[in-house]
Amino acid sequence: MKAILLREIKSYFGSIIGYLVIAVFLIICSLYLWVFEGDYNILNSGFADMSPFFTIVPLVFIFLIPAVTMRSFSDEKKQGTLELLLTKPISLWQIVNGKFLGAFVVIVLALLPTVIYVYVLYLFGMPEGNIDLGSTIGSYFGVLFIVAAYSAIGVFTSTLSENQIVAFILSVFLCFIFYFGFDGLATYFPDFENTIASLGMNSHFKSMSRGVLDTRDVLYFLSLTIAFLSFTVFKLKSLKN
Repeated sequence: MKAILLREIKSYFGSIIGYLVIAVFLIICSLYLWVFEGDYNILNSGFADMSPFFTIVPLVFIFLIPAVTMRSFSDEKKQGTLELLLTKPISLWQIVNGKFLGAFVVIVLALLPTVIYVYVLYLFGMPEGNIDLGSTIGSYFGVLFIVAAYSAIGVFTSTLSENQIVAFILSVFLCFIFYFGFDGLATYFPDFENTIASLGMNSHFKSMSRGVLDTRDVLYFLSLTIAFLSFTVFKLKSLKN
C-alpha cells in the first residue's frame, strides 16, 4: 500500500494537479472570506468566527475532490495499466487504500494553510483570543471526515468508467446527494424529517461543528467511507475476474 500511496502523491505533485488543487481551494476560500462582499465575509460579520469557512468548504470540496479522484482508476483503465496493477502481489484493499489515501493527503495539504485564518481571527478577537476554539477544532475534524467520505466516493466512481469526465460527474452527483440531498428529501416527510436528515452528511457535520465529537457522527462518516471503499474493492474484483 505504501508504494501505491507514494506513487499517487508523486503523480499529483509531479505535475501541476496537486499545486493547482491547493491554489484553487485557497484562492476561492480567501476571496469569499476576506474580499468579496456577502454573507461569507468574516470581516463584515463583526464576529471572530470561522463558521463562514466551514459553510463553504463542503460545497467547494463537492467539486474539488472529484476533480482529484476522477483519475484514480479511470486513468489506469484508459492507459491499460489497470490489469498490470491488479496482477501485482498486493491485495485489492491495499491498492484501493493507497489510491484513497493519496487523494486524502492532497486535500489535507490544501487544508493546512487555512489554520492561518484561525490565527488571524484569534488576533482580531476583542479581546484577543476571543474565538470558540472548541467549535473550530470540532469543525476541522468534521471537515476531515467529509474529505474522507468524498474521497472514497470519488475513488469508487473512478472505477465505473475510463472517461474521467464521467467519473467526475458521477462523483459530484453522489457527493451532492449525500451532503444536501437527504436534507431536501426530509422536508417532504415532516414526520420523519430528523431520521431522513440523519442519513446525510450535513446533519452530522453540523453536530461536530458544535465542538462535541459524538460517536454516532464518527461512526456515520467511518461507515460511509468504508462502504464506498468496499464498493470499489468489489468493482475491482469483478474487473479482475
